Amino acid sequence: MLPTLADVLRLDPVRRGEPRLVAGADRLDARVRWVHVAEVPEVGHLLRGGELVLATGIGLPEEAARLRTYVAELAGVGASGLFVELGYRYANKLPDALVAAAEEHGLPVVALARETVFVDITEAVHARIIDAQLAELRASEQLHEIFTQLSVEGASPEEVVRQVAAICGRPVVLENLSHQVLAADSAGTDTTELLSTWETQSRAVRSDERTGYDETSGWLVTTVGARGENWGRLIITCGRSPSARDIVLIERAATTLALGRLLDRHAESLERQAHGTIITGILAHTYADPREAAARARALGVPLSGRRLLAVVVRPLAGPAQPPEMIGDFAEATAAACRDAELAALVSGLDEGTPQARVGVLASLPGRAEVETVLTAVATRLHEQCGARLVMAAGSVVESIREVRRSFIEAEQVADVAARGGGERLFYRLPDLRLRGLLHLLRDDTRLQTFVERELGPLLEYDAGHGGELTRVLGHYLESGRNKAVAAQRAHLSRPAFYERLRRIERVLGTDLDDVESCASLHVALLALDSVRHSS
Repeated sequence: MLPTLADVLRLDPVRRGEPRLVAGADRLDARVRWVHVAEVPEVGHLLRGGELVLATGIGLPEEAARLRTYVAELAGVGASGLFVELGYRYANKLPDALVAAAEEHGLPVVALARETVFVDITEAVHARIIDAQLAELRASEQLHEIFTQLSVEGASPEEVVRQVAAICGRPVVLENLSHQVLAADSAGTDTTELLSTWETQSRAVRSDERTGYDETSGWLVTTVGARGENWGRLIITCGRSPSARDIVLIERAATTLALGRLLDRHAESLERQAHGTIITGILAHTYADPREAAARARALGVPLSGRRLLAVVVRPLAGPAQPPEMIGDFAEATAAACRDAELAALVSGLDEGTPQARVGVLASLPGRAEVETVLTAVATRLHEQCGARLVMAAGSVVESIREVRRSFIEAEQVADVAARGGGERLFYRLPDLRLRGLLHLLRDDTRLQTFVERELGPLLEYDAGHGGELTRVLGHYLESGRNKAVAAQRAHLSRPAFYERLRRIERVLGTDLDDVESCASLHVALLALDSVRHSS
C-alpha cells in the first residue's frame, strides 16, 4: 500500500528538517505516489496526481494572487502535498496567502525549518513506494494462486465467499440481482445483525461502475457475471476506503464465481445451493443460534420466525436412478411450483449422490394458511410440470426452527413408503400410509423382522434354492383380495399354472390360503418384508 503523508512525516530525512504542518491537517491520509522537486510556479502540467512536491520557494511568485493560482493548480491535478524548505526565500514562515489558499483547496502544506537534503527524502519515500508496489505484486500473485486453485477444484460459492472473508477479515456477502443473499460469511461478527435488513440496505447501494466503493454504507461492491450476463453482486463490508488489495481481492473472487457458474452447467442453481446450505445447516444443527438460520433465510426472501414450518420431501417413484441434471431440473420444478402457489419456501436437493435423490422443501406458512390447501396447490402444479411419476410427502407442522429436523425425518419416511406404492395421491402424510406406514416406522425392530422370517422364511428359502417366484405370486394373490383370476392376470400366468403355484405355496408354508386370518398375517409379513428390504 502506498505511503501516506503521515508516513512520510515520520521518515528520518523529513524529521531532520523539523517539519511543521501549516495547512491541510485533515488530509494527512493522502497517498503519495511519487516525489517531485520543482522550483517553478507553472508545475501543474508536469504532474499526474499523487505527487509530493518539494521546493525551497525561490521560484515562487511574490504576488498573493499568483500564489493562490499556484496552490489551486497543485490541488487541481491531485498533488498529495507540498513541502517548502525555509531559509532561502522565506525566512521564518510561509506567506499567508499560500497557507490560506492551501486550506481553502485542501492541500496539505509542510514548512521545513532546517536545511534538508531533498534527495534523501526522495530516496526514502521512493523506497517505501517501491516496497509497497512489490508487496502489492506479491499479494496479487498470492490471490491469483488461491483463486486459481478454487477454480480448478470447482469450489462452491460458499467456499469462495468464506475464503474472501478469511483474507480480508471483514464480512462478505454474495447476492443475486433481487438482493437475496446466496452466500455469506460474517467473519466472526453477528450474522443475524449482518443479514437482518440486508435487502433494504443493499437496494440503497448502487454503483455505476463494475467495481465501486459506497462511502455511505462503507461497502465495496463488484458485479458478478460473464459473457454479458450479470447475475449478482459480491460485497465486502469494509467500513472504510478499500485498499488496492481489497479491490484486486473482490474482482478476483468475482471472476472465480463467474467462471464456476459457466463451467458447472449441470449443478444446481445458486439459489438452490443457497437454500440447500440453510436446510442442511438446520438439519445438522450447524447453527448455534436458530436466529442465524432465520436471518439467512429471510435474506433469501423466506421468513422463518413467527411462522408455522412444514417439511416436504419430493422424490421420484421407486425405479431407475436419476442422472444429476434431472435431479437439478426436479428441484427447479419444485421451486417453481412453490412460487406459483405463492408459498414461501426453501427448496433444495437432498441426499446428493444417492440413486434416488430427494428434493427437500422447508415451507413457511402464515398463521391462517390451510395446510391441506397449500399442499394441494403445490402438488397439483408439480404433477402438471413433471407428470405422475413422483411422490410428494409432508411431515408434521412445527412451530420453531429447532423442530424442523423432526418434520423432515417424518416427511422422508412417508416419501420412502409412498414411493413403493402406486403414487395415486397428490401428496401423502403419515396418516395416509396406514398399515404400510406403521410397518415402515417399525422396520428396524427385531421383533418385526422375526415375525417376517417366521411367516415367510420357508418360502423365501425355497425361492432362493429353486430360482422361483412363489413370493411374488403370493403377493399378487393377496394384493388382489384373493381374487385368483385377477391375480393370475397380474402375474402373467395362466389360471392352471397360477393355481398350481398356490398349492405349492401352501405345501411350503404349511398353511391354508383359504383361511382369512392366515392370509392377513401373510399380507402383513409381505408389507413388512418390503419395508425391511428397502431399509437395507
